[in-house]
Amino acid sequence: MSDSTKQVTDTGTDTERTSPQEGADVSEDTNVVIDGMTKIFREDDGSEVVAVDDITIEVREGEFLVLVGPSGCGKTTTLRSVAGLETPTDGRIVIEDQDVTGFNPRERNISMVFQNYALYPHKTVRGNMAFPLEVRNYPQSEIDERVEEAADLLSIPELLDRKPNALSGGQQQRVALGRAIVREPAVFLMDEPLSNLDAKLRVQMRTELNDLHKRVGKTTIYVTHDQAEAMTLGDRVAVMNNGKLQQIAPPQYVYDNPANRFVAGFIGEPPMNFFDVEVRQEGGDYIAECETFEVKLSEKLASDLESFDGDMDDLTLGIRPEDIQDASVAEDLVGDRNTLEAYVRLVEPMGSDKFLTLTPPDEPDNLSREFSARVSPDSSIEEDEIVTLVANIEKMHLFDNRTGENVSPI
Repeated sequence: MSDSTKQVTDTGTDTERTSPQEGADVSEDTNVVIDGMTKIFREDDGSEVVAVDDITIEVREGEFLVLVGPSGCGKTTTLRSVAGLETPTDGRIVIEDQDVTGFNPRERNISMVFQNYALYPHKTVRGNMAFPLEVRNYPQSEIDERVEEAADLLSIPELLDRKPNALSGGQQQRVALGRAIVREPAVFLMDEPLSNLDAKLRVQMRTELNDLHKRVGKTTIYVTHDQAEAMTLGDRVAVMNNGKLQQIAPPQYVYDNPANRFVAGFIGEPPMNFFDVEVRQEGGDYIAECETFEVKLSEKLASDLESFDGDMDDLTLGIRPEDIQDASVAEDLVGDRNTLEAYVRLVEPMGSDKFLTLTPPDEPDNLSREFSARVSPDSSIEEDEIVTLVANIEKMHLFDNRTGENVSPI
């Protein structure tokens, strides 16, 4: 008998498990499948809101997958559907090769950590962590053993006899994690668990979560709107917007190769700069020209444009701030037609970098054409001057304004 079946039997519910139906092409190491899922909410006035729109995601055994996107993008609804707290309007959820779409939460071999921790104030830490095992009628000796092991893992054994109101936010978070760990589930689900912590503690808890996942090795699906959490925690990140899956890939790949303009603008801080450009050919070169400057495109972008069937006059050029440098410092980057001039509105020294807020030299007060650069701390650039900058053409992107898609194949 499998662990998931045992848990159902222990609750007194006798539900026959079914195998996955035909649909998603499930690989052997896949632990969770979100297969063609759509979730529609109906308002009181009869109107419909499509919260999740036909997404398919395979989560691998032991993987840490992060769902990231702005508020209202559908990431929490997706997580709640995996947990059984929402029922998909269409599609299915498969956990450990079992179609659990119609199962209630306690019948799924999952543990969930909520944003507000959801600890019982009248119970001690020990009581909170033991509760999910007590309701499943585990022997007391096994409950004690699992609680103590989880407390040791989270470095909170000295807190077991305290109540939640005597704990800090970080300690409450560890207790919530411990309560999930004692279940020994197939999947951990985490819904913005660090959002109530202060900035310094969030960084600390990110490190601890990373370390915890490596030690426990369980499949984890984690929801956040914070791209720093997504980039530092995820084996892969799934970027969502307006209920649709925009891109799913390892964090660095998403950063370096955004699938579309939304992903390019959402991932990265400061965000990517965008310039409406017209592209023309000069001999064997492609030149991107906007109102502020013109640059020669890299050989790769030029090659990608050879097969582009869209309008060369309806493109957006994307450049990340760190790929625009002070030409007097980054002299090795200066090449053929990759420099631009700009008026410096603001200089923000950050220690390891300087952030520049820039506008065109001929329109210094035109905030609609504002862009940013992240230059070396060695730069002597000052505010209210016109400077020469150099763009790394190998790091540029072109996006089709009709579709928002990256011109370069992903």
